[in-house]
Amino acid sequence: MGKYDVVIVGGGIAGLTAAIHTAKAGKRTLVFEQQKRFGGRAITNKKQGVYFNLGGHALYKGEAYEAFRELGLRLEGSTPSIDAYGMWKEQVVPLPTNISSFFQTPLLSWAGKLELAKWFIKLGKMDTSVWNEISIRDWIETQLHDPMLRNVFYALLRTSTYVLAPELHTAGPALKQLQRSLNGVLYLDKGWGTLVEELRKLAVQLGVELVSDRKVGIIEHQDQNVHSILCQDGTRIEVSNVILTTPPSISHKLVPHADQTALHTWNDQSIPVTVACLDVGLRQLPKPRHQFTYGLDRSIFLSNHSREGKPRPAILSDDGTQLISLFKYQGAQSDAAKDEAELEHVLDVVQPGWRNELVIRQFLPKMTVVHDFPHMNRTEDPGPAVPEIEGLYVAGDWASHGELLVDASVASAKRAVSHLLNTREEIKR
Repeated sequence: MGKYDVVIVGGGIAGLTAAIHTAKAGKRTLVFEQQKRFGGRAITNKKQGVYFNLGGHALYKGEAYEAFRELGLRLEGSTPSIDAYGMWKEQVVPLPTNISSFFQTPLLSWAGKLELAKWFIKLGKMDTSVWNEISIRDWIETQLHDPMLRNVFYALLRTSTYVLAPELHTAGPALKQLQRSLNGVLYLDKGWGTLVEELRKLAVQLGVELVSDRKVGIIEHQDQNVHSILCQDGTRIEVSNVILTTPPSISHKLVPHADQTALHTWNDQSIPVTVACLDVGLRQLPKPRHQFTYGLDRSIFLSNHSREGKPRPAILSDDGTQLISLFKYQGAQSDAAKDEAELEHVLDVVQPGWRNELVIRQFLPKMTVVHDFPHMNRTEDPGPAVPEIEGLYVAGDWASHGELLVDASVASAKRAVSHLLNTREEIKR
């Protein structure tokens, strides 16, 4: 296959983003993806005319959104309204997200409502980095006084980050994500597979070579420099720069003597985030107003991803089927049967009679959202370079320097490429 300037292991969003930027810099680039399809956990499967992501996906207007816009991606979709409800003690009640619900909601006392209003005003302007050294729990318990308001903020932060670990999750990045959520999210037409396809086509246009269904075996290095890649089928590729966008555990396995490098620390400190996901396609909603519901006394969330937006709803089916996504945020322990039963129960409360409208369903009992996140037990932020091996870099949702979710994937990919290009320029000098 010849010699390459850069080989990227993993063809998800981080890998494709990195490949586009190395190709733009004039580097001969090759991407290996072990699956038959590119996209990783951002793929979309079409079933009976309904477009299923691997669990509900929303694009926040952060690093990834800006990067995709800079690349000229269309990002066609819809931004839903902010009308929301909370589920508390088996009741569905309005959350104070606009003037009308602010006055009508029975959840908060007047003191709680005033405290909420104060914090939302502050949040829009606040430098959240001042809270980078404390946990979400410490922030909520010291900064918020109203008990129910604390429940509301736990739910908001849990939903915007997918993380059920308030005692570990650092408050600054989580509050930054909540800031972004105030600007609305984007539900992409026909799922995130459209985003993957736009990235793939752009990579090909720029000359990137994409190889799917090929598993990398070893990243070969000698004298503290990347030397080549050996695939499991025996193919060897000579290359001096490798960007690993695989999970930390896989990255560790691919590199001989990784226990003597920072890869060991990054893998050891990583805490994967998982959720149980139930997606249902319904002919119509029994309760049309209950489309966006936060669990306040249980770690769940429900959203109609095909709900009405402005100027139109997101297109997630060919025939108007409504796609409802539910999450059960999981901690260290999970039980597939119990999680599925709980999510069905939530549907019974929020959309009673939903079974009579059911067209199709998808249940994912333990879906990995990210392989790590900014938490209190981290000893260092991963990457972009593996300092012990020249030419070896990491990127992905786990290689975060404070970013979350797809923002971490895109930001870390750009960091890896920038470091690679700057390092090689220094060597030339």
